[in-house]
Amino acid sequence: MEFLHFTLVDLVDIILVAAVIYLVFRWIRGSSAINIFIAIIILFIVRVVATAMNMKMVSAMLGTILDVGAIAIIVIFQPEIRRFLNNIGRTAGQNNVMKKFFRRQQAEGLDSGLISEIVLAVEQMAANKTGALIVVRRRDNLQSIIATGDLVDARVSQRLVMNIFFKNSPLHDGAMVIGGNRIIAARCTLPLTDRLDLPASFGMRHKAAVGLAEQCDADVVVVSEETGEISLMQGSTVTRIDSSNLLKLKLQRNDE
Repeated sequence: MEFLHFTLVDLVDIILVAAVIYLVFRWIRGSSAINIFIAIIILFIVRVVATAMNMKMVSAMLGTILDVGAIAIIVIFQPEIRRFLNNIGRTAGQNNVMKKFFRRQQAEGLDSGLISEIVLAVEQMAANKTGALIVVRRRDNLQSIIATGDLVDARVSQRLVMNIFFKNSPLHDGAMVIGGNRIIAARCTLPLTDRLDLPASFGMRHKAAVGLAEQCDADVVVVSEETGEISLMQGSTVTRIDSSNLLKLKLQRNDE
């Protein structure tokens, strides 16, 4: 019964492990990785029990599975790990001390007049049920996303935004990236999210918008082609936009 020997150090150890498991669970909750994570936890608990009961063969077998599976776990959880590290870096960058130490790039903002142009275009496209996907750049430069599309480098205007997303336009399929008060590129490809808790009404545009927003600090505006509804993705938050003032307020956020 030596395995029942319990000390204060064991209590602290259990609390720390439980905290790590809880944080990881919150991090991947709603994604397809949650089932794999639960299976790993079960195997780990069985191995701990087998080791405590001196079941050498079972412990050795499970230890080998977990050790060899470490590389596979990294590959499987690669999107989640990247998103997690991005979130840590973004949170740390919001600290004034970290900003001064690393001298992080200042968040880009849009002129109020240009925000109005975007909002007017979005409202008109929503009324006409014209599908649209607009990315507003902040700190992250999004070069890997911009490289997938066609460079535009034009001033933001309501008419240009609407023309680009017009269904017969060669640039309408994909995302528009706006930064530095310019339309940088169009027809860009965004990564799809693997979240399972999104509304059934969300199509590929919405999943692409969520996929990008959860990997960087950009704001992503979506206009549904089926319903004309407007949604805004910021981080892991999805906001249904029911007024032009709300959209303006959200796009005017300052992360300096």
